[in-house]
Amino acid sequence: MDSLETEAYRKGYRYIAGIDEAGRGPLAGPVVAAAVIFTTLPPPTLGIKDSKKLTPLKREALAREIHLRAYAVGIGVVSNVEIDRLNIHKATLKAMEKAVRGLVCADRKPVTPDLLLIDGPFTVDTLDMPQRAVVSGDSLSVSIAAASIIAKTTRDRIMQTCHNIYPEYNFMKNKGYGTREHISVLSSIGPSPLHRRSFCYGKR
Repeated sequence: MDSLETEAYRKGYRYIAGIDEAGRGPLAGPVVAAAVIFTTLPPPTLGIKDSKKLTPLKREALAREIHLRAYAVGIGVVSNVEIDRLNIHKATLKAMEKAVRGLVCADRKPVTPDLLLIDGPFTVDTLDMPQRAVVSGDSLSVSIAAASIIAKTTRDRIMQTCHNIYPEYNFMKNKGYGTREHISVLSSIGPSPLHRRSFCYGKR
């Protein structure tokens, strides 16, 4: 899980940021990206891995550990309104850009990475720095896996807050994804201001 980071360290890179997102597919809510830099790699025994392979309780516990152990963490959020305006691909890249530009260390000083490891097949053209796109990166890089956990737990908290505003959609449970219950409610009462119109009406 740390071979990509180890290789990069050998090439002289120091601040290697793993980047991943959460929320590309839901019908409602934002897309969230995170960037995580470790200068000392966490031990494999900690259990950092792709957030989709972890229970919610384990993700929350690991998110706390990542914030404690990481040299820097950045988070980028792009709203459902921007997703509809840009399309989900461009919105995801924008969230990743915001996460990288938002990287700060423990004393809140900004940190500029010297290499990006990005989950998926795309790099971020708006960032002028060395980048590597890594397909299935959350299974190959501990930094990307850590970013996936931060992105997922951050987005889940946002959707829990959204549930308090619009409880009829049960965002607490579905997190905005198109479950049978969620689609049934949409058919009955229509979308909320948090829904992605381009997703709800099939114009992705």
